[in-house]
Amino acid sequence: MAVRPELLKTRRLIVKIGSRTIANDPEFPSRLARQVAELAQNKCGTVVVTSGAIALGWNRLGYKAKPKDVAQLQASAAAGQSVLMRRYDEAFGEVGLTPAQVLLSYADLADRERLNNAREALGALLDANAVPIINENDTVATDEIRFGDNDQLASMVVPLVGADLLVLLTDVEGVLDENAQRIPTMTPEQQMVLIAPKADRMGSGGMASKVEAARKATRSGAAVVIASAARPGVLTEIVAGADVGTLFPLLGAPLKARKHWIAFTLRPKGTLLLDAGAVRAMREGKSSLLPVGIVGVSGEFNAGDAVRLVGLDGVEVGRGLTRLGTADVARAAGKKGAELSASFGDTALELVVVHKDDLVVSL
Repeated sequence: MAVRPELLKTRRLIVKIGSRTIANDPEFPSRLARQVAELAQNKCGTVVVTSGAIALGWNRLGYKAKPKDVAQLQASAAAGQSVLMRRYDEAFGEVGLTPAQVLLSYADLADRERLNNAREALGALLDANAVPIINENDTVATDEIRFGDNDQLASMVVPLVGADLLVLLTDVEGVLDENAQRIPTMTPEQQMVLIAPKADRMGSGGMASKVEAARKATRSGAAVVIASAARPGVLTEIVAGADVGTLFPLLGAPLKARKHWIAFTLRPKGTLLLDAGAVRAMREGKSSLLPVGIVGVSGEFNAGDAVRLVGLDGVEVGRGLTRLGTADVARAAGKKGAELSASFGDTALELVVVHKDDLVVSL
């Protein structure tokens, strides 16, 4: 009997696989392909987000250990990507499915036009019953322009393909409590405890990163399960509603794709500090941010950039696209009426810093 009946309705699944699984378990792609083929027979399409190119590539180039130099990491990714795709191509070919390589960079998803192009390409692949195999384009990525890890990339792909389930496979059976026991379902409060105090553990692929990625995906209409990659038939069990791994239920009303992009894909270029009245207005979600509610500005940003909105207590209220650059926001902060008109003239009556349509309130 299904204990998670909401997962029985899954029609589009994203599964993310980490480097360790790919490097240490050569048979994993075949097991994955068989499960994906079984799901396809039940009208469930699957997108694979995979790591592993660097892990498979560095020793092919004669490096004695995983390099730390950016250029050598990029070279390792280039050498390993062909091996990675060959494994998937062979595995999916055995079950009659066509894998399709998709390499994405952060710049692809941060630019709205390129993001829409990626959405259309992925949609066409799924319509053709292919299996998109997505990886970050590590050959051109640097620390400044990368996703952070493929957990984050997987969460950003959720709205691109309209996924209703994201499975993050790892080397443990789920999120574990202080006694190393699996937590069957994570509450929003438990999620924040894992994310906030342990930010120093947010290295590539860590559990805190997976929890953060899960939280993002649940804001976009997808349930999330963190489970063990080593468990036989793990995807089949999860989609059948079994009590496997740790479930993250949907969190609030699903964000539309554009607001998910503002909240979770774009990187904030600055921070606006709000007074108590502005914080209340933002949390009600019905008002645009006006200059009078701003008491401080930090960062260097231009009109159209993403900014964080933070209360006097330091808690993030939300994120949005600013209509003014740093200097103009600083000049307008705290002003209204005649005082604002003295600085901005006739345009002061229409001056909005973040329009409500470009604003996403944090939960």
